[in-house]
Amino acid sequence: MRHLKAGNRLGVTTSHRRAMMRNMVTSILEHGQITCTLARAKEVRKPLEKMISWGKQGDLNARRQALRFVKSKEAMSQLFENLAERYKDRQGGYSRIIKLGKNRLGDNSEMAIVQLLGCNSDQLSALKSISTKKKQPKKKDSSVLKDVSQEIQTEAKNTEKTEIEMLQEKVEISAEKNTEKNTEKVEEPNLKTEVEAAPVEKSVQEKTKIVEVKTEVVSTETEVVPEEKKSETKSVAETVQNETELASEKTFTEETGSVKKTD
Repeated sequence: MRHLKAGNRLGVTTSHRRAMMRNMVTSILEHGQITCTLARAKEVRKPLEKMISWGKQGDLNARRQALRFVKSKEAMSQLFENLAERYKDRQGGYSRIIKLGKNRLGDNSEMAIVQLLGCNSDQLSALKSISTKKKQPKKKDSSVLKDVSQEIQTEAKNTEKTEIEMLQEKVEISAEKNTEKNTEKVEEPNLKTEVEAAPVEKSVQEKTKIVEVKTEVVSTETEVVPEEKKSETKSVAETVQNETELASEKTFTEETGSVKKTD
């Protein structure tokens, strides 16, 4: 009984099976794909992906472990350089099996291709990148759903309009309040200036009246003063003439030696 014996023995001995797997893995690493039976293709995936994981690790121990299984320098360079860089962001699933749909002549075994993802002969990856999904036809909407959707849209538009109108009214009210405040602020200083200007004007008027009265008084004084001054000047002139006459008479008497009688 084969309890806990996983894997397919492939009808060969252990040493034969090991050598066969080593040759298949090296050829896959060198060329990117091989054609074999479906049973062998399923079995070769295990050691192949293990070798690629060693190549991604890339240290000395990984190289020694890979050299125990792979015996080709070209395969080792591909494993630790190209494939490690290609699959650095991929966690497992580095190969695919493609069934050929034809059987081998002789033993009628089913044939398949083991292929590395992203190799030169890989065409399926390019096809998968293009979306090949068919567009599903849209289901015809019923008239009831259309009516309901239209009603919902109209209600939404109406609510939006009402909200916009409310906002506009608020903006207008705030603008009116601001204008009223500005007008009040402008009118207050004018009132103050009028109140302050009233007593100033009164005082100016009173002062002008006083000045006018003073000017009248001065004019009357000027009219009176010249007559008094004229009389005073006349009296002064008369006294000066009298004195000059007396002085002239004295000088005349002194020269002549006679005294003139005065009245």
